[in-house]
Amino acid sequence: MSPITRQNVESTYNHYAGFYDLLFGAVLQGGRRRMCDAVRGLAPAALLEVGIGTGLTLAQYPAATAVTGIDLSRDMLRHAQRRAAALPDRRIALHCMDAEQLAFEDGTFDCVTLPYVLSVTPDPARLTAELRRVCKPGGDIFVLNHFSGGNAVWAPLERLVSGLAARIGFRSEFPFAPHMQHPDWTVLSVRKVNLLGLTTLVHLKNQPAG
Repeated sequence: MSPITRQNVESTYNHYAGFYDLLFGAVLQGGRRRMCDAVRGLAPAALLEVGIGTGLTLAQYPAATAVTGIDLSRDMLRHAQRRAAALPDRRIALHCMDAEQLAFEDGTFDCVTLPYVLSVTPDPARLTAELRRVCKPGGDIFVLNHFSGGNAVWAPLERLVSGLAARIGFRSEFPFAPHMQHPDWTVLSVRKVNLLGLTTLVHLKNQPAG
C-alpha cells in the first residue's frame, strides 16, 4: 500500500479545491445520491460526514437532520461553507479536523457517512476506529469508496496508478475485506454504484455481528 501522509492529503486536496467539482463532481455524484437516499430513509437526528469536501452532499441530506461536516482541507471547506450558507434553514456545522483524531465525544452521532475518503486517509484502521467511537451503538455508518480486485474493468487502471497514491491523493489498490470486515460492526448491504461499478456503497451497523 502506497504511503500517504496527512500533509500530503491536505496539500493535494487544497490543490484540487478550485476544480474538484468539475473533476470529481458529476462522475461520482451517482454514488453520493445513493448514499444520501439511504440516509433519508433513516432520518437520523445527528449526522457526521467525514470528508465533506466542497459540500456536494449537503442539500441532499434530510432537512431535519443536524449535519456536522469535517475536512482536512481548508480550501475545500471554503466551498462547503458557501453551499451551507445557501441552506439557511438547515443545521449545518463545518470544521477543519483530522478524521483520525475526531474531537467529538463517544456516541455523538446517529449516523456517520464517509464518501470517497477511506482509501485517502493515512491510517484507514485508525479512521474506522474513530467512526465506530463517535457513532452511537447500533447507529449507521455508510462507506462510499472504490475497492480494488473485484472488477476486471478497472483492474488494469488500478495497477497502472498504484504507485502514485501520494501524488494523486488516493490508493487505487485498496481491497474490501481487510477494511470492511470487522467484528465490531455488521455489514448490512454492499452495492455497486457509479460508472461500471467503480465505487461500492457499504451500509454498516455499529454493533457486532449476531
